[in-house]
Amino acid sequence: MKKIEGIAASTGIAIAKVYELKAPDLTFENVTIDNPDQEIERLDEALKISMQELEKIKVHTKKEIGDEHAEIFSAHLLILSDPELINPMKDKISTDKVNAEVALSEVTNMFIDMFKNMENEYMRERAADIQDVTKRVMAHLLDVNFPDPALINEQVIVIANDLTPSDTAQLNREFVKGFATDIGGRTSHSAIMARSLEIPAVVGTKNITASVSKDDIVIVDGMEGKVIINPTDEELESYRKKQDSFAAQQQEWAKLKDEPTFSSDGEQVELAANIGTPDDVEGVLNNGGEGIGLYRTEFLYMGKSELPTEEEQYEAYKSVLEQMGDKPVVVRTLDVGGDKELSYLDLPKELNPFLGYRAIRFCLENEHVFRPQLRALLRASVHGNLKIMFPMIATLEEFRQAKAMLLDEKEALQSDGVKVSNDIEVGIMVEIPSTAVIAKQFAKEVDFFSIGTNDLIQYTMAADRMNEQVSYLYQPYHPAILNLIHTVIEAAHKEGKWVGMCGEMAGDSIAIPILLGLGLDEFSMSATSILPARTQILSLSKKEMASYKEQLLSMGTEEEVVAFINEKTE
Repeated sequence: MKKIEGIAASTGIAIAKVYELKAPDLTFENVTIDNPDQEIERLDEALKISMQELEKIKVHTKKEIGDEHAEIFSAHLLILSDPELINPMKDKISTDKVNAEVALSEVTNMFIDMFKNMENEYMRERAADIQDVTKRVMAHLLDVNFPDPALINEQVIVIANDLTPSDTAQLNREFVKGFATDIGGRTSHSAIMARSLEIPAVVGTKNITASVSKDDIVIVDGMEGKVIINPTDEELESYRKKQDSFAAQQQEWAKLKDEPTFSSDGEQVELAANIGTPDDVEGVLNNGGEGIGLYRTEFLYMGKSELPTEEEQYEAYKSVLEQMGDKPVVVRTLDVGGDKELSYLDLPKELNPFLGYRAIRFCLENEHVFRPQLRALLRASVHGNLKIMFPMIATLEEFRQAKAMLLDEKEALQSDGVKVSNDIEVGIMVEIPSTAVIAKQFAKEVDFFSIGTNDLIQYTMAADRMNEQVSYLYQPYHPAILNLIHTVIEAAHKEGKWVGMCGEMAGDSIAIPILLGLGLDEFSMSATSILPARTQILSLSKKEMASYKEQLLSMGTEEEVVAFINEKTE
């Protein structure tokens, strides 16, 4: 039995056996062979197994997250059945008497290099597809495990160094009961996705992958940030009781599902949810969400080999708006770059991508990507209560330019007889300190603000939220952060505008009393955080929390803020 400490990323208790999600060792030897026919049989068998797996993954992906994500696997299947790729491998085995691993590697590398150097963007994208399928076939030739989250068919805890968005998109909640990773924090994509999937998770353990073996049983304690490897019978019994207790607590929260959100002194706020795909809406409604405060549209672009079409986007936005009825839906335009790379966009390699060519900066320079999204949103606007916000806005000029493109597309659609809502609010994410500092000027032009604390904190504190060495500086309750939030809320309210928060801080039990006192109008969080937050707000007096505002804003350290709030709310 061994205990490992990490960061509690998604609430709950999970108990199951280990599933190691790690890249296999694909090193191989160059061997001269005597029987080419036998070697070609080995290659055919590896290709056959790979195709069977990809068919299963395609079906699962289509069912779980939609047709557009499944299309990448259609492309992979076409590659594996392409005689122009496969026949040269077999010829090389027969002619050069090399083993299948060498033939696979040399032929695919030739095609990858060829495609990478082509001017046509679509053809360059094929290089990444060939690279992906080559790894799968090679793993089967070498008889090593090739991890496929989508093919998990028994109850497991996924253990990984980290989980990419595409990894988490493949997780089946029926079988994946929780996960634990070496790296990451509460605001990493794996943590956010865990909360979206409603499965317990512990991240940032530093060494969980080195500490477990294939047949281990583990407990993931997503409330206290612990992973217990091969627990004793007594610990298993204790944690099963904790599971029962948590389930009972969830039933109590569920009683507030259809209730509005009021503080104890009768002040109303809105509790909304952050989502990534149309399939997430069910969880929002089941957890009593009063709206969607952040629809991350980049998930429409991920796990694909090409840009989603305007029609694909329209159908996704329409689906979300229709499911939410008259409840507000805030859609964030494309936010790629930083840690969200798309192979087919050929984004530049940068020393500091988080401060580089990303989000609105990319969109304003790539109108062929941005304008179809704006058109799809405008067309979908008649199906619900749509609000559009632009990410990573640093200057007024950027906002004006983005809004001008939106109005251009609206005028063009209406000229063509396409119906567009005239009640679309247009706002921005406040995640760059410069924007918060001159919020007074922005407030005159935007319809609303949504504070993205995940980035605002790391930019203000100059501390990369993914860097373990400086994680101590990622301080959501630091007075510098609170003062920026206060500046934004005060500026908006003076202009009669509303302010939301879509960063993870909005669902944090320590932050909620502070934000209530600062006058935040909308709290947007993971769907599973909504009912606990509603329960907490019911017990808080907004007037009382507001009376502490000046004290909190004048404090010097995060520790002082936390101690003060704990004392006042215990």
